[in-house]
Amino acid sequence: MGSRRGTGESGGSAPSRGISKGERTRRTIVSRAVGVVSEVGYEGLSIGSLAEETKLSKSGLFAHFKSKEALQLAVMQEVIDRFVARVVQPGLGSPRGEARLRMLFEKKLLWISGEQELRGCLLSKASLEYDNRPGHPVRQRLVQALQDWRELLVRATKTAIDEGQFKADLDIEQFAYEFDGITMMYQQAHSLMRDRAAEERAHKAFASLLERSRRPTRLRQH
Repeated sequence: MGSRRGTGESGGSAPSRGISKGERTRRTIVSRAVGVVSEVGYEGLSIGSLAEETKLSKSGLFAHFKSKEALQLAVMQEVIDRFVARVVQPGLGSPRGEARLRMLFEKKLLWISGEQELRGCLLSKASLEYDNRPGHPVRQRLVQALQDWRELLVRATKTAIDEGQFKADLDIEQFAYEFDGITMMYQQAHSLMRDRAAEERAHKAFASLLERSRRPTRLRQH
């Protein structure tokens, strides 16, 4: 999942040294807005409520974000940057092939369950809010980010084939589809259903996917 303005830092904010006061204020606003969105959703976010949250005037907020839509887009980009920092970057820093897919899977589960300061995954929240709103800028940015993520999974799966770890005729698009399907089910079971077995079942499903995808050992040896 690529970021259109860089990968960001874990926690969503880069070091403040060397940036302007205006940029620091903007980042503070966005960080607070992320918390608001976790409570009321992207469409529930308003300039007025955020002004109260940040102790700024409405005119002060408008100086940084000219519209509610611009603010929503900034929040979406912040969430994407956090995802890149917490999931994508650790994955890309791990060995190529199956090990990378394993890391991406583990980090995705942590992303879903580990955002203790937020109420659930804000990418999933956005997908529910905007799935039936074609043309909306927030939806378009989300779709692009999810396409970037799926392409990353496809490339990592193709690499596992090239490394001789996965079957040569493996359907890489199907692998990526099932990978995401497992994590989506984990999101529902863990966050909504509060199923204590959610993590165990997710790992069991992923282990089965890997086992079905691997090249037979005797072929890997030659």
